[in-house]
Amino acid sequence: MEYILEMKNITKEFPGVKALDKVDFEVKDGEILGLVGENGAGKSTLIKIIGGIHIPSKGEIYVGGKKVVFNSPNDAFSKGISIVHQELNLCPNLTVAENVFLGMENLGEGRNNFLKTVDMKKLEEAAQNLLNRIGAQFSPNTLVRELSTAQQQMVEICKALARNPKMILMDEPTSSLSIEEVERLMKIIKELKKQGISIVFVSHRIEEVVGICDRVIILRDGKRVGTLEKDEIEENKIIKYMVGRDVELFPKHVERKKGELILEVKNLKWQKMVKDVSFKLHRGEILGFAGLVGAGRSETMQLIFGINKLENGEMFYKGHPYNPESPYDAIKNGIALIPEDRKLQGLILQMSVKDNIVIPSLRRIAKSGFVLDEIKEREIAKEFVNKLQVRTPSIYHIANNLSGGNQQKVVLAKWLVSKSDVLIFDEPTRGIDVASKAEIHKLMEELAAQGYGVIMISSELPEILNLSDRIIVMFEGKVMVELDNSKRNITQEEIMYYASGKKQLVNP
Repeated sequence: MEYILEMKNITKEFPGVKALDKVDFEVKDGEILGLVGENGAGKSTLIKIIGGIHIPSKGEIYVGGKKVVFNSPNDAFSKGISIVHQELNLCPNLTVAENVFLGMENLGEGRNNFLKTVDMKKLEEAAQNLLNRIGAQFSPNTLVRELSTAQQQMVEICKALARNPKMILMDEPTSSLSIEEVERLMKIIKELKKQGISIVFVSHRIEEVVGICDRVIILRDGKRVGTLEKDEIEENKIIKYMVGRDVELFPKHVERKKGELILEVKNLKWQKMVKDVSFKLHRGEILGFAGLVGAGRSETMQLIFGINKLENGEMFYKGHPYNPESPYDAIKNGIALIPEDRKLQGLILQMSVKDNIVIPSLRRIAKSGFVLDEIKEREIAKEFVNKLQVRTPSIYHIANNLSGGNQQKVVLAKWLVSKSDVLIFDEPTRGIDVASKAEIHKLMEELAAQGYGVIMISSELPEILNLSDRIIVMFEGKVMVELDNSKRNITQEEIMYYASGKKQLVNP
């Protein structure tokens, strides 16, 4: 069979690391091909080789049966290959049309032929055609900074389409999208397939891979370890290939005894994002928050953590009035936030694992309250690295060089060291691989069993349904419903019904 793209014996070596080891990779015409693997498996390196960003140490690449050499992204573009990167690569102060055709502007003639100008009308018409092609509902004149993350993702797809590609590589395209936005993206991908474009779909979300892909290639430790055809694609098979063993993604549920009331919030209000929100949290439970992007979940937690200032309502922590002026007040009281963006908000990336773990507790650890105690810091960091099984060469290893799952464990470790009683997880497993997800899920269950009060915001419904004892569903800043999930009997359909703003479920 002739493939649109075929790669043979691709090896890529970096100093001290063999990222890819004799990998074969092929893409059929008009298929949606899943590419999966844990962090460090070699997916990103392979994508960058296809896109001309990296040059392989060994191996051959064929496009349409002809041998090619990609020395730059332009070489890949010229062969009909485009990439939608995980990290959006847009200019926020330019319009949609300007971003889509950046570097490809069709210049018209200026006065006396000395000046050349961009024909903005033609540019905007061409951009509008691309927006129509994927069903986008915003104007090509809109500044990119005014768009939501999902809309910016659409702009990235239009950028790829502007080059008339035969194949589009999508690297973690759903990592920052809500459930509703993911569904919309899946429709776009299926429509692109109908238009004859091959899609390489890279994702940590195995349920998405199962739902949309015609074939799946699995990498592990830089090698291709498995291929599944359409009728063979199953979540458990993919995970076993990825990890090399059976992995229980969600720990077996053991019903926990609900402890004392530790946090109560009443009628919270903040701007237009939080409207009359009330709920209770007990020790020994995981309270899940579901909803679409913009529902007000993160903003509610930012009020509790003191990032935003409460406009109306009241909070009680351990039975006493609680109104934090800043995150410092929240930390001092024993409330911790493991944020959605761990790299930007949870870690100091250029500092060591040790320093990140002890930094919120330095006053307590320091001798006489102000002299740093290096020995004690080292002992505490080692204790929690072992306790949470953080995979790091040493406690002095730079946090930026850890995998996503291990970075998340370091963020959690620093709050456990600070003796927090309430742990707020905002998207706890975003951007981490399956094995790390399973470890984080297990840790959350163990923390609840130890008597912590755990709040979890997640856009992944399987996570909400399998871990939460109670589920609060929000819509446009309001609590739509609180559901008892102690028997793990709530369905995705129920959650989505309330998350879309409906108030009463008929025949649940």
